[in-house]
Amino acid sequence: MFFWWGDLRIVKATQFDMHCHAYIQRAAAATNVETAKAELEKAIEYMEKNNLTDGTVSIIFKDPRNDVGFWYNIMKDAHKELESLSENGTQLEKTNYLMKMRKSFITVGLPVGISIYPNNVFYFWWSIISLFGMIVFGILWYHALDD
Repeated sequence: MFFWWGDLRIVKATQFDMHCHAYIQRAAAATNVETAKAELEKAIEYMEKNNLTDGTVSIIFKDPRNDVGFWYNIMKDAHKELESLSENGTQLEKTNYLMKMRKSFITVGLPVGISIYPNNVFYFWWSIISLFGMIVFGILWYHALDD
């Protein structure tokens, strides 16, 4: 059971990285507004499709760094700002906003455990119960071999 938990966590993390985080990174690394906007749209679409728009990934302590709504709103606000940048705006204005957006994305980061949200509590209990079961099974197996 514990190994299935680990495997599923890896799959979920990989899916999230491929369908959302990679697009956020590409938007942050973009050198022009159009590319940043297109990449951020893909990430926001994934967030909305998978209900990554509000709540918290924290289970016990409500850490502000794990606020999904704040993280989602940062992405939405950045996209809205990219859309509002005038095509006639100077290159300096566009570059300044792209640098500001990049810094904002790096500073905010990702909520820890976002790849399994909103099932964080389920995965927490699954890990605890299966780890405990694995330890008990190991002890029983050790004693059975010892006899």
